[in-house]
Amino acid sequence: MDEKLVQIEQALVTIERRFSSIKTTDDFLDSDQGIDMLDGIAMMLIAIGENFKKIDSIHQRLLFPDIQLFAG
Repeated sequence: MDEKLVQIEQALVTIERRFSSIKTTDDFLDSDQGIDMLDGIAMMLIAIGENFKKIDSIHQRLLFPDIQLFAG
């Protein structure tokens, strides 16, 4: 589980770094670089969610009992 928490922390640091130059939503849409950054941040958020699901599974869904998981 420690590995998953480290991965989550690293992803959050990466997201924060990528967002540091973003001032408006248009910054994501005005260039290919912005769209690539948005894609990268979205992938990081997905990875964070997957790691939380794995952690929750290890603990027999006792950490987040009220959160419904979506198949996919």
